Amino acid sequence: MVPSYPPISIPKGLGYLTIMAPRNLLYMRSNFLLGSRCWMIRFSTEILFKSVSFRLFGVKRNNADGESLEKDELLNNLLTMGVDIDMAKKRQPGVFNRMVTNEQDLKMFLLSKGASKQVIASIISRYPRAITRTSESLSKRWDLWRKIMASDLEIVNILERSPESFFRSNNNLNLENNIKFFYSVGLTRKCLCRLLTNAPRTFSNSLDLNKQMVEFLQSVCLSLGHKDPADFVRKIIFKNPFILIRSTKRVKTNIEFLQSAFSLNSEELLALICGPGAEILDLSNDYAKRNYTNIKEKLFSLGCAEEEVQKFVFSYPDMIYLAEKKFNDKIDCLIQEKINISQIMESPRVLDSSLSTLKSRIKELVNAGYNLSTSNITPLSWSLKRYKAKLKKLNG
Repeated sequence: MVPSYPPISIPKGLGYLTIMAPRNLLYMRSNFLLGSRCWMIRFSTEILFKSVSFRLFGVKRNNADGESLEKDELLNNLLTMGVDIDMAKKRQPGVFNRMVTNEQDLKMFLLSKGASKQVIASIISRYPRAITRTSESLSKRWDLWRKIMASDLEIVNILERSPESFFRSNNNLNLENNIKFFYSVGLTRKCLCRLLTNAPRTFSNSLDLNKQMVEFLQSVCLSLGHKDPADFVRKIIFKNPFILIRSTKRVKTNIEFLQSAFSLNSEELLALICGPGAEILDLSNDYAKRNYTNIKEKLFSLGCAEEEVQKFVFSYPDMIYLAEKKFNDKIDCLIQEKINISQIMESPRVLDSSLSTLKSRIKELVNAGYNLSTSNITPLSWSLKRYKAKLKKLNG
């Protein structure tokens, strides 16, 4: 049966042939000038009836009204879905000039996976390019992610936090090849899950880029005398999932910095970068050096010897993450409350707490009769639950 279409309207005086059909079917126009022959355009059934949004299709001429109508319809669809249009336009304005978008298909797909309407609106607001992905591409990519993640909800949670991680690329073959490669070099599903949760951009890297980093880490392992490169790579990546989205040059420079700063032999360096030191390998080298220099200068000013400072930082390298002002402010706050520098050096994790947390806990503990200058200061870094239990006990 031949399908019926809405009637053809030919605006007088404009010389345009306009065939109007529903937005999900077809919008085209051809220009007839000086008795030009009529153009014949054939469409396959798949293209003609596919449920997508066509805009600016065919030969483009001056037709601002038609173009505006199509853009308005896209905007109305997105507004109905609760999308923040201003945010979306600011982030990826080009999406709003695309000939084809799939906002309705995307909405139905994500709803079927357990995402709420609010989450879907948030995803599109922050990464509007998501509406350009086809249902087939989305389904294939989702299936590949499910080879790593245990449930659809886990994937939805990642998309809510970082929509770019899923929609940035539609190269599903590259994703599949990366997954196969990571398994082939000994990474476990647990490790891949951690990568996908914390550094999903890793899977958008080219396969060659990921190979370069893994091969570099394997060479570091062998140069330090470790006999099991697969185990070494697995430990490093699990402890620092961001390392695969950094350059080999950055990681190499940071390894050299750690060895030089703490005067380490190969065995000691291996233990450090397989342990707590792994977490700072992805830092900017200038940032790491600047922070370490500041730590030394601050502690020297408080009477610490260089050997004490090295031991202090070596015991908890995460403090190198702290920018100069944050580190200095926290040290000053503790010293002002009559806490001795030796106490701080014995409990470096207190520096993990924010300055406001340190101040409020110090005040609460002192009010409860706890003498911080003679007692253990570790409650300053405890979890909230454990700290509250301690405070309740002190208050009787």
